[in-house]
Amino acid sequence: MYDYLDFQRKAVLYVALGGLFALLGGIVWYSSLDNPKLGQVEIDMGTVKLTGQNDIEGKAKLDVGFVISNPSDKTFTVSRIDYELFANGVSIGKGQYSTEDIAMPGRAAFYSGASIELPSQFTLTKTPENADQYTAITTQGPVVYSAKGLIVVESAWSLVEKEFNISQ
Repeated sequence: MYDYLDFQRKAVLYVALGGLFALLGGIVWYSSLDNPKLGQVEIDMGTVKLTGQNDIEGKAKLDVGFVISNPSDKTFTVSRIDYELFANGVSIGKGQYSTEDIAMPGRAAFYSGASIELPSQFTLTKTPENADQYTAITTQGPVVYSAKGLIVVESAWSLVEKEFNISQ
């Protein structure tokens, strides 16, 4: 009699654990349904403006804009953009736009068809490699900006990282 009760208890435990694992697997599967739509995010170069410079220290401050568009019907937010900025084809440094420390309801929401320019503060440090670009930027000369990097897009259930390579 005790063997039968022992078997029953173990069977109930195994069924409960199996149900729990099935539930967790279902949650993971459900959350991955957003991934193809989140991967449709489009990113383009926005405006790049010189906002300040210190020629003694060889530093300039730039506002770098990224235009994010949502062609899908799934609402999302952008938590991070890691990028390398180029001026006239020469790397001038790396930067980041981040709202990771802001709760999702406080971030810019990209509804279907939305297109929003997100600003990023960038500090340009003059080096021997980028001296010509630094001069062109600080004297308002002709500059073509481009960037490559990684954008992180999130919905309530999912997160997608997408690489990009864009220019003006």
